[in-house]
Amino acid sequence: MGITERIGTLASEVYEKVLMEEIKKSPLPGHLGIITDGNRRYARHAGIPENEGHVRGKDKLEEVLQWCMDLGIRIVTVYAFSTENFNRDSGEVDFLFRMINDAFIDLLNDERIFRNRINVRVIGDVSKLPDYLRETIKLTEETTKRHDKFRFNLAIGYSGRGEIINAIRAIAGLVKEGKLEPDDIDEEKFREYLYDGSLPDPDLILRTSGEERISNFLLWQSAYSELYFSDVNWPDLTRIDFLRAISAYQVRSRRFGT
Repeated sequence: MGITERIGTLASEVYEKVLMEEIKKSPLPGHLGIITDGNRRYARHAGIPENEGHVRGKDKLEEVLQWCMDLGIRIVTVYAFSTENFNRDSGEVDFLFRMINDAFIDLLNDERIFRNRINVRVIGDVSKLPDYLRETIKLTEETTKRHDKFRFNLAIGYSGRGEIINAIRAIAGLVKEGKLEPDDIDEEKFREYLYDGSLPDPDLILRTSGEERISNFLLWQSAYSELYFSDVNWPDLTRIDFLRAISAYQVRSRRFGT
C-alpha cells in the first residue's frame, strides 16, 4: 500500500469514528428495512458470474447485520426474494433458494444468534418455496422463537400488494361468516392479518444501487417510513455508507402527516 492509499485509509477510519460518535448522540431507528439491490450489477461490473454476485450479497448482509447490532438497532427486515423474482431464469432461482437455505443453516450454527438472542422470522408466501427450504425456515423459526433481544426478518416470496390482498381476503371471509362487523375494521384490526401483525412499522428503509423506489416492499407498513437511497450496489456497501444512512435519518423531522 502506497503512502496515498495509507493516508486515504487513515482519513476514512477517522471519519468513520467521528460519524459513529455523532450517531450515538441521537435516537436510532428501532426498525430498519433494507432492500438489497444491485448484486447482479455488481457482478457484471466486477467481471464475475452473477451467482457469485449473490454470494457476495449474502456475505454483505451478514456484515450489515453485525453493524446493526453494534449500534443497537433491534429490528431489521430484509427484502430477500420477491414474488417477481420467481420470473427470473429457473437456474438462478434454484441457486438463490439453495443459497438462502444454506444461509439459514449457517444462522443455526452461528453462536451469535444465541448469544445475542436474535429471533429469526420469514414474512411472505412460503407455499411456493421448495419443500427443503420451507423445512429449514420452520426449524429456524422454531429454534429462535423465544429469542427476544433482536429481530431479523427475511421477506421471502414476498409482495406488499399480495400481503394486503391476503389480509383483505381473510377479513372479508370473517365478515361473510358474521364473525366480524365492517365497522370494527380499522388500521389496528387490519394489521392483525398481515404476514406478521406484531412487526412495527419501519422507521427507515435503505435501498442500494441507486434505484429510488420501494418495489412492493412493506407497502402498508412504510406509510411514514423515512427513505434513504444509496448509489452503491449492495455488495459494495461500506460501513461509512451505512452510517451515512443512519445519520441522514437522524437529522430528518418526522411529521407522520401532520
